[in-house]
Parts: sequence; C-alpha cells; structure tokens
Amino acid sequence: MSDGTGRIYRRGDVWWLDYGFRGERYRETSGSHRKGDARALLKKRMAEMGRGQLVGPRAERVTFEDLIGMIEDDYLVNGRKSLPQLRGTLGHLRGYFARRRAIDITTDRVTAYIRARQEEGAAASTIQKELAALKRSFNLAVRAGQLTTKPYIPSVKVDNTRQGFLTMADVEAVAREIGADLAPVVRFAALTGWRKREVQSLRWRQVDFDAGTVRLEPGTTKNMEGRTFPFTALPPLERLLTEQRARTDEVERREGRIVPWVFHRQGEQIRSMRQAWHSACERAGIPDAWIHDLRRTAVRNLERAGVSRSVAMKLTGHKTEAIYRRYAIADSTALAEGVEKLARLHAEEPRERKVLPLNGTNTAQSRHKRVAGG
Repeated sequence: MSDGTGRIYRRGDVWWLDYGFRGERYRETSGSHRKGDARALLKKRMAEMGRGQLVGPRAERVTFEDLIGMIEDDYLVNGRKSLPQLRGTLGHLRGYFARRRAIDITTDRVTAYIRARQEEGAAASTIQKELAALKRSFNLAVRAGQLTTKPYIPSVKVDNTRQGFLTMADVEAVAREIGADLAPVVRFAALTGWRKREVQSLRWRQVDFDAGTVRLEPGTTKNMEGRTFPFTALPPLERLLTEQRARTDEVERREGRIVPWVFHRQGEQIRSMRQAWHSACERAGIPDAWIHDLRRTAVRNLERAGVSRSVAMKLTGHKTEAIYRRYAIADSTALAEGVEKLARLHAEEPRERKVLPLNGTNTAQSRHKRVAGG
C-alpha cells in the first residue's frame, strides 16, 4: 500500500515500510502486526526526510555504549597513550547517559549533564574533556555511517591556567623529603621540563653518554615528536645521570639482572609517585605544589637564562608558542631583575645631547658662521 513517497506492506503477520531518500531505497520493519503502527512509523520517516535528516532504523539502534566503544577503538588503533585517562572520563558520561540511544542524547540533555556536573563540583576543565570525548564519539559514529547526524555539543569556559612553579630551592627541599628513589626524578624534571610520564618511562638505551645526550623517540611523546637534550652542557644534569647510572649498576650487580629504567625503585619501574610527592611537599612547606609545576620551573629558568623560545620549545617539547607562554611565568624576582636591567640602561644613557663642532671650530664660531652665511 502506497503512502506519499513511501508505502507499507505486509510480510507474514508484520507490517513493513518501503521508502526512498536521496537516491537510496530503505526497507524497514515496523515490528508490529498493526497497520496503524506501520503508518505512524512511515509518517515519522517522512517528517525526518522533510527536514533533510533521516534517522532511519540503523541510527535508532546505536546506543551510548556503541558510541564510547568507537572512541575506545579509535584510541587503541592509533596507539593513544591517554586511553586510561579517557576511560575515566567516559565513566562520568556513562553514569549519566548509560542505556540511552544515541539519538536521545540531544543538546538539551547535554546541557543538563553540564549543569549536573557543575553541581557536583567538577572542574570546568574536567567537564570540557568529557564533552570533547562525547563530541569525538559522535563524529566517529557519523564517519562510520552509523549515524547520519550529530547533536550540537555545547562547551564550558575553561580558565585554569596554572600560575605555580617551584624555585630550585623548593625543588631541592622536595627532593630531600621524597626519598632517594624519587629525588632524581624530581631534579631531572625540574632541569629538563620533561613530563612526568616521559621521565618515569625513560630507559638507559635513550641515554648516550658518549654523545652526551638523552633523547625521546618519535611517537613516545605527547606531541608524537622526538626530542633531544644535550646533558653535558648542563653540569647538574650530567652529574645526576652519572650518579643514577652508578646507582643502577649497583642494583644490577646485587640482583644479577639488567635494569632498563633510568629511574627506578630498586630496579622496578616507578609507575606512581603522587602520594609520595604530596607528602614530601607537605613536609617541605609547599603543600599546594603539583608535579607538573616542575615543567614550569624549567621553562621559567630557560626564559631567565635568555634561551630563545624556538630552542626552549624543542628542549621541553612544547609544540606551540601559545602553550609555552602559559608556562613562562614571571615572578616578582624576575620582574625585579628586569627593572634592574632597565635601571642600568637608564644610568648609562647620557642625559644631555653632545653638540659636535663643525670643521674643527667651536660651537659659538660655527653658529656665528651659519648666521653670517645666511
């Protein structure tokens, strides 16, 4: 039986729909023995096509779990190292959208989710990461042909630029409190500006004592680019790596095995140091410090040393100058040093102009000749 640009028909005891959209034919079961149900579903499809957005039976079967399965697969296929963090992010989304169909996750429901997370006290940056993951999931579903449309995902304003850093005196205070295994990690991060994960996963094969360099291979860093740090040019860093190599040699002799990690706990890789860090900072009198502040420490020191930003960004692994500038914190000491340099310039600058005599004569004679000569 025809109905507008589509028709309904029976197959056995069940009514089916047959309709066309943008050059394709669709046959869809109504799942019902009643003709009225089939007519109502066909009318719904006609309305969707009238809006130019056919949802269709396939899209109606896509669930929230299907969406997050797609983004997890995307992370696995592309070797994204932040998959554990992603799963934590998805956990919050799952708590709100579990068992929902993808087409039921509308803009107003996402807005309600944002409000609920804000009422829970979640940070704006955390909520934004969750929204980004949801948006990415919908994009993947559309790309795969599982969905034809995606909802508008609103965003929240994030202003969480961190202003903290540690002076080298602070770094040493924390290093003294955190213990012999972790102190080298703290010092290395403060000297190089490398990320915690990059430091903790560093292996001896990446340290070349002959060339005097320590390197990160392409694909192992956050921005996927390789990085080299010439440590012999920085005596404290050279001393740290030399001492760590000797310490590792001692562990290898004692236990009769190879230790591949540069930084380790008696030969075992350091996987977490969060609790030890917070405890050490408490004892050092700087309880609000973050491990990531060590990265800002290194950037600040590079800035104060006058290292060009292009070189500094290569050393620390910042891909864009905009992000690097967020780390280039100027404290009151640095500002005072800048003003002192300005003061020296002013002190050296002459306060009176020198008037040079013309043709070896004095100024008065020169002026007289200029007047007399017209």
